[in-house]
Amino acid sequence: MAKGTGKLRKILLTGAGGFIGSHLAEELVRRNFTVRAFVHYNSMGSHGWLDSSPPEIRNELDIFAGSVCDPNGVRTAMKGCDAILHLAALIAIPYSYHSPDTYVETNIRGTLNVLQAARDLGVERLVHTSTSEVYGTAQFVPITEDHPLQGQSPYSATKIGADQLALSFERSFGTPVTVVRPFNTYGPRQSARAVIPTIITQIASGARKIKLGSIHPTRDFNYVADTVGGFLAALESRAGIGEVINIGNAFEISIGDTARLIAELMNATIEIEQDDVRVRPERSEVDRLWASNAKAQKLLGWSPRFGGVDGLRKGLEQTIAWFTEQENLSRYRANAYTL
Repeated sequence: MAKGTGKLRKILLTGAGGFIGSHLAEELVRRNFTVRAFVHYNSMGSHGWLDSSPPEIRNELDIFAGSVCDPNGVRTAMKGCDAILHLAALIAIPYSYHSPDTYVETNIRGTLNVLQAARDLGVERLVHTSTSEVYGTAQFVPITEDHPLQGQSPYSATKIGADQLALSFERSFGTPVTVVRPFNTYGPRQSARAVIPTIITQIASGARKIKLGSIHPTRDFNYVADTVGGFLAALESRAGIGEVINIGNAFEISIGDTARLIAELMNATIEIEQDDVRVRPERSEVDRLWASNAKAQKLLGWSPRFGGVDGLRKGLEQTIAWFTEQENLSRYRANAYTL
C-alpha cells in the first residue's frame, strides 16, 4: 500500500490510546500520515498505550485529550483533518450489563457527535468501527455482511445503533462513511478482560488451573496487525464508502481449543476450570463467530496475513512473547477477573 499521499494527509484517530488504536496510530505515523490522536481525558495525563510507543512515533503524534461525549471537543479535534478513523467506544461486554447507560452515551451519542462534526466540516473520509458482536450467534456461516443483526448484550445493541447512525449519515447527507466490522482482534497490549490475554497471563504467572467462562463458543481471531491493515485499506479506498465490511480471518476455533493451543505454545500442561462469574447469561452468549472476508478482499484488496491455524499460531507466538516480558506482564493482574 502506498504511503500517505494525496488528499488524505491529516487523520483524526479517536480511541488512539486503546489496544487497536495505539497500534493503528503507530502504523499511520510509519506511513507518513499526520495523526491527531484523540485520547480520553484523565487527571493523570495518561495517553493510554501511546505512552509506551517508541519516542520517534510518540513525538510525531498530535495528542488531543477529551471525550467523544463532548460535541464541542470532537468538533475542535476534527478541525483541519481530512479523514477520521473512529475507534473510541466502550467495549467490555460484562461492564455493559453493569452500566448500560454509559454505553449508550459513549457508543451512540459519541458516534453521533463524530458524524455531526464530520458532516459539518466536510471531511473526505470517515471509517467507523463496528464489531462482530452485532451478529450475535451465527445463524449461518461463514457470516457475511448480510447476516441479521442481534443485540445479545447492551454493548452489541449500542454498536448496532452506532453502525446504523453512521450508515444513515451516508444515505441522508452523503457523509463518506465506511463501516469496518472487525472480528475478534488479539495481540500485544490487549486488556486482560479478553480471553487470549486471560489465558496467557494466567499461564505466565504460574497457574496451571486456568479459570475461564464458557469454552464451547467459537471465535474468528484476528491478529492486531491484520485488523490495522483492514482499517488502512478502508481509509485509502473509496470503494468501501456506504458499505459494511467484515475484517475477519475466515477461520473459527473454540475457546477451549484456543486455550489448549496457547498452553502448547507455552510448554504448559493446563486444566480448564469454569469460573461462573466469567460466564455470560445463557441467551447473551455468542456461541459461534466465523467470518466471510470475501467483501474485504473484493472492495479493499485486503486479506489476513495471519490467516488460518498457521497464522493463528504465528500471531499467538508474537502475543505470548510480548505478554511474557516481565515489564509487560507486571501491568496485568493475572489472578483477578477484569470486568
